[in-house]
Amino acid sequence: MHDEFLCHVTAYGVCGGRRVGVPLGTYRAPTLALALWWLRDRASWIAERLDPQPDTPHLPRGALTPVADDAPDVSRVLRTWCADDVQQELVADELAAGRLVRIATSDDTTEYELMAESVDALRMQRASPPLVVPVA
Repeated sequence: MHDEFLCHVTAYGVCGGRRVGVPLGTYRAPTLALALWWLRDRASWIAERLDPQPDTPHLPRGALTPVADDAPDVSRVLRTWCADDVQQELVADELAAGRLVRIATSDDTTEYELMAESVDALRMQRASPPLVVPVA
């Protein structure tokens, strides 16, 4: 069982013709449950900032406008992922097995990436010798 997890949230976009990543947060979770909570919390945080609810008190009336039905909906994808118990269980199983988990979604300009990995698995990768395969 992996006991500690490193979690990251990053937004990627293009600036000056180059792909640029902007860190939106990092958390070293002491438990699997806290890693999952933090990923869901950050996904909800992004969704609320991209698509606030119309009754949000700090927004003036008429500030929000609907987008086309076929526009990529990052907020919907993130909110759906947060509420999907099957997906949450899958992420928990992958992390508990020591595998890297990456949840990503994008719109026309930005890709949003949530990642988590076991600190123990990272340590084991660094401690083991690299696999070298000769190429003929």
